[in-house]
Amino acid sequence: MGSSSSRDSSLTRKDGEDIRVVELRCSSSRPSSVRRKPPFIFTVMAFPYMEAVVGFMIVVYIFETYLDLRQHTALKLPTLPRPLAGVISQEKFEKSRAYSLDKSHFHFVHEFVTILMDSAILYFGILPWFWKRSGAFLVYAGLNAENEILHTLAFLAGVMFWSQITDLPFSLYSTFVIEARHGFNKQTVWLFFRDMIKGIALAIVIGPPIVAAIIIIVQKGGPYLAIYLWAFMLIVSLVMMTIYPVLIAPLFNKFTPLPEGDLRSKIENLASSLKFPLKKLFVVDGSTRSSHSNAYMYGFFKNKRIVLYDTLIQQFWKYFVRLIIRDSWVDNKCKNDEEVVAVIAHELGHWKLNHTMYSFIAVQSIVIQVLLFKELYYVRIIINVPIVTIPVDVLPHLVSQHAVLIATAPMWQPLCHTVIPLQHLVSFSLNLVSRAFEFQADAFAKKLGYAAPLKAGLIKLQEENLSAMNTDPWYSAYHYSHPPLVERLAAIDESDKKTD
Repeated sequence: MGSSSSRDSSLTRKDGEDIRVVELRCSSSRPSSVRRKPPFIFTVMAFPYMEAVVGFMIVVYIFETYLDLRQHTALKLPTLPRPLAGVISQEKFEKSRAYSLDKSHFHFVHEFVTILMDSAILYFGILPWFWKRSGAFLVYAGLNAENEILHTLAFLAGVMFWSQITDLPFSLYSTFVIEARHGFNKQTVWLFFRDMIKGIALAIVIGPPIVAAIIIIVQKGGPYLAIYLWAFMLIVSLVMMTIYPVLIAPLFNKFTPLPEGDLRSKIENLASSLKFPLKKLFVVDGSTRSSHSNAYMYGFFKNKRIVLYDTLIQQFWKYFVRLIIRDSWVDNKCKNDEEVVAVIAHELGHWKLNHTMYSFIAVQSIVIQVLLFKELYYVRIIINVPIVTIPVDVLPHLVSQHAVLIATAPMWQPLCHTVIPLQHLVSFSLNLVSRAFEFQADAFAKKLGYAAPLKAGLIKLQEENLSAMNTDPWYSAYHYSHPPLVERLAAIDESDKKTD
């Protein structure tokens, strides 16, 4: 039988106390003179985390570029998908094709620059260097660089400034070249920069209290750090979901009540029939910035609100001049109202089927798992101590000693998406669930009798937003949170066949 002996090595913390690391040696019970093999030494080899993360980023970039190339090839197809032939006009198809190809070309450039920057920032240790520079700045400004909250805020302010500067050329080109070229952009340069300044101001007002609270929780959290962080982030999420539509969104857009009329009556009657607690019905001036259309709902418990983009209503009623000339404007006006109501019925289907609640619970479960992982991950990476060698009662002390790094790590941009490689798998899974929810919401609207107007509304939204008509199945499966139009129309028709 063999016996084992141990030799202690140690890692020293800042307070001078040693953390013992045990290195096991298995030796034979035979005398040393008759030993035939040297002792086995069990050691934990250092894992090249940085190289692995950068490598994974590059692998993901190559894979996603392959999908982008497949999608680009699909976008170049000169004909409509067979189910849309005769449904979408050739003129709209050509415009959609040109718009999608422009965005695709831009996407290739943007992603290439992004992967270069992200890899360089990681590999060359730019963020740790910038962390030191932010501390030096605090000293120069006469502030205490040892104050973790001040140091973190200075660091994040610099990161935010860098992100704004590097992203600005792409935002300007996307808005004032691509979107303007295809007739979507409606905002002026002044409005663009005014919105950007408002966003920065909001970050300055809202960000510091949240960051300070996170750091304090990390310092005081102990062994339940991840739970406390999750609870705090949950509260912040709920608060932001409450105040955003009431206090923040009005800073950027004007919300006015939907005027009395047939459309309002139909929406209110639909909500009442489903026992949806509709309190307010708004129209938002989305047309001041873009011609793209949308509709959404928000609110908790018995205080629900529905918001329609003015562009949504305009797109469904844009043919009124021709319809009036044909003396059929009343019948067609009703049809256009029905299409808007059908879109709302789809959204109410998400509420009735608890999709929003399920999605929220899924996201929260992912968040707490991420926090649990990061607590250990950053102890291993930042403090450079193998987790398997740390006693349970020592881990909270190590976490608190390096609270500022662990607290700010989830906020590092653009590194946040590289911390957990499984994020891409999680995102793919959530997209699968989201697409299933979309099919269910369509089926819900169909059961309410809105199959025909919903199909007409989806087609009109596809036309007016110049959405891609041809999509690669791999690309859409990986990226899309909503099914392509062809699949949605086929699903509605299929449910009709099953009903028959």
